[in-house]
Amino acid sequence: MLDSSRPRDVRDAVPAGTGRSTGIARRRCRAGAVLSLAVASALMLTGCSGDASGGPGLAAGAAAGAKVSRTYSIEQLAAAVGCTPTITLKALDYRQGECTSDGIPYVFLDFATGEGQREWLDYAGMYGGLYLSGDRWALSAKSLAFMQELSGKLGGTVEEKGGHSGHGGAALPSSTK
Repeated sequence: MLDSSRPRDVRDAVPAGTGRSTGIARRRCRAGAVLSLAVASALMLTGCSGDASGGPGLAAGAAAGAKVSRTYSIEQLAAAVGCTPTITLKALDYRQGECTSDGIPYVFLDFATGEGQREWLDYAGMYGGLYLSGDRWALSAKSLAFMQELSGKLGGTVEEKGGHSGHGGAALPSSTK
């Protein structure tokens, strides 16, 4: 005999109309958004990389005397490189925007928390990529040398992430030479 006081299904465990959920759907949606953003950034970077001067790993983006990074919004980052962004993604803990300036495509991100930014960068690292990141912001653009130049203007650190091999173009040209 079944105990009628125990829920038979996960949906029965939460009273209807309370608005409460287990959070699983939200986490899955968030993970999917992060995955799609990481893949899009890696593909954009691979297609636009024109300089193969860098090696794998953490690049020396903050040279001696470089500016200390401050918190920027997507709009402020885009203004610093001379373009107006289109917001392409709004998630709970970050936003993504894109624009092109002088023929160079940019992807900008701003984050609600530093922890969320680190999680995103760690996750994106599985797919490879080159990022200039500062205090709750990151951007991706043309090349290692170009990102180092932007680091002098905006502050932040250039990070070059290696992806898994065999993903058909996700690796940077500089890591394949």
